[in-house]
Amino acid sequence: MADQEEEDLRTALRMSMQSSPPEPKRSKPRDGGAPVESPEDLRRMKRELMAAAAEKRLLETSVSFPSPSQSPSPSKATADKNPVNSADSVRKEVDFGVKEGSSGKELSIEEANELFSMVFGSGVSKDILAQWSNQGLRFSCDPETSMGLVQHEGGPCGVLATLQAFVLKHLLFFPNEIGKVTSNVPQNLDSGRLSKSQYVASDNFSSLTEDAKARALVKSMDEILFMCGDKKRAVIATLNIVGLNTEGFAKNEIIAKALEGLTIETGSDLQKILRIDTYTSETIALQKLHTALPVFQSRMGALLFLISALLSRGLDSIQADRDDPSLPLVTAPFGHASQEIVNLLLCGQAVPNVFDGRMDLGGGMFLKGISMSVEVGFLTLLESLNFCKVGQHLKCPKWPIWVVGSESHYTVLFALDTSVQDENELEERESQIRRAFDAQDQSGGGGFISVEGFHQVLREAGIRLPSEKLDHLCSTGFIVWSEFWQVILDLDKSLGGLKDSSGLMGKKVFDLYHFNGIAKSDINGSHATSGAETLVQRPRLTKLKVSVPPRWTPEEFMADVVVSSGPGGNESSGKDTEVTKPEPSQHAPLVDCIRTRWSRAVCNWVGDPPSIV
Repeated sequence: MADQEEEDLRTALRMSMQSSPPEPKRSKPRDGGAPVESPEDLRRMKRELMAAAAEKRLLETSVSFPSPSQSPSPSKATADKNPVNSADSVRKEVDFGVKEGSSGKELSIEEANELFSMVFGSGVSKDILAQWSNQGLRFSCDPETSMGLVQHEGGPCGVLATLQAFVLKHLLFFPNEIGKVTSNVPQNLDSGRLSKSQYVASDNFSSLTEDAKARALVKSMDEILFMCGDKKRAVIATLNIVGLNTEGFAKNEIIAKALEGLTIETGSDLQKILRIDTYTSETIALQKLHTALPVFQSRMGALLFLISALLSRGLDSIQADRDDPSLPLVTAPFGHASQEIVNLLLCGQAVPNVFDGRMDLGGGMFLKGISMSVEVGFLTLLESLNFCKVGQHLKCPKWPIWVVGSESHYTVLFALDTSVQDENELEERESQIRRAFDAQDQSGGGGFISVEGFHQVLREAGIRLPSEKLDHLCSTGFIVWSEFWQVILDLDKSLGGLKDSSGLMGKKVFDLYHFNGIAKSDINGSHATSGAETLVQRPRLTKLKVSVPPRWTPEEFMADVVVSSGPGGNESSGKDTEVTKPEPSQHAPLVDCIRTRWSRAVCNWVGDPPSIV
């Protein structure tokens, strides 16, 4: 009997280690208080638990791409509290409308109606619903834009652009973690994370493998969902379809066939097709996302990811984040993603504003903005039109990647050089003086201080003003920032000022890239066919050369300032610097967005102007 038991146990373990294991036999559930009737029952239970534990170890060890931030113990996963159910949730075959034997939880009809109403409202058009149920998460087939997600329908661009920004973060700055070509891995790399101040990524996007892009996409989805879940949980919404354990192209065919003729017009439609899994382990959630990737690549992908983010945050928390919970998250009449959706995916909270912190309106009323630093940022054309003010959290993210908003579309701006946001010596000096001045400003931001406070500023900032200038500034009994700043600009650097006769000190020259995921005709991507040009329908990627003069450079000097032809970064006035005449400035609405981050930036590009619509 003992030999037979050991043989059964070895058989169970072999079954659990197969790449596509058959469904292990399970005994019928027992009542919680029922006693075990015989020693055979004890042995059978032992074999089942051992096999289930082996299945759990298989899931843990099969994840080949850990989270960049943390990898909590898989034993903490909500989905894995019962190891048997955890393994089954990856393999079980399900069908639309089937309530038993399915993978994950089925939303109640009340939850589904609340979700549908929150996203689309009550009077949504069929066109908007079609836009949101016909957009998958798929990369461009064009080699030059192969790192980009393609948008075919209007509407979900806010979801795609924000996810694209995180994908670029992993492709550009975590190449070793997603298996990118080794030529793009820096020499100073250690333990997976890059040194932000020293790293310049490669622009050889055509070298990206499909596997690397898939890993970057899955890691980005996992990162965003856990951010929405306060780093404690991620909810993954997938479809209830038979045959998702099938490998290769057959799985895509099964999904496509199941979606034939499917329309989403009510909460009841969502309730029939959605299945929800909750995870507290990033490692296990990554495995689930990797398994379900074909579902997210299907035409329902963008909507499923948005639903996953909303459920990860929690519908009650989403409504609490918003200033006006009565409005739908998808805006009428064109079905665009609201700023609340974009902010949810950027910072994990569905706040409607882009300024830092909260704005107190008095009477216990306030508006909610961004309360924390973010991985990737946000710029908007609306700021250049004075409709809003983007705060420092979104303008200065951890990585040089920004979602760019226009009146009707979202795109992505990024740099390969992580130092483009670094302040040079003179900018740091300006910031130091301004901080010292603001610390003495008791006017509520009015920009003036007392004489006593002014002397404190001079001491803290190490500024030695000639007596005649000091007497002039103090003659009225208070000092205005604008007058003080003009004196600093004319004061020699040896006395603590910022006088720069050449105009080159503090100048920046660097490259930015702009990606528009919506497929358009592109003359830059035309191919010669029998001597003729053929317009190519593809996303747009534009490289911009950006030159930023020091913020204190007089306007009349900017037209004649020379530009170093050396490599990008902060320029100096050294003897070996080669100097050439600047190229004429080019303009497009994107330049106005860039200038909200780098004031008075001068931009140039080759070919068609970058489009943010």
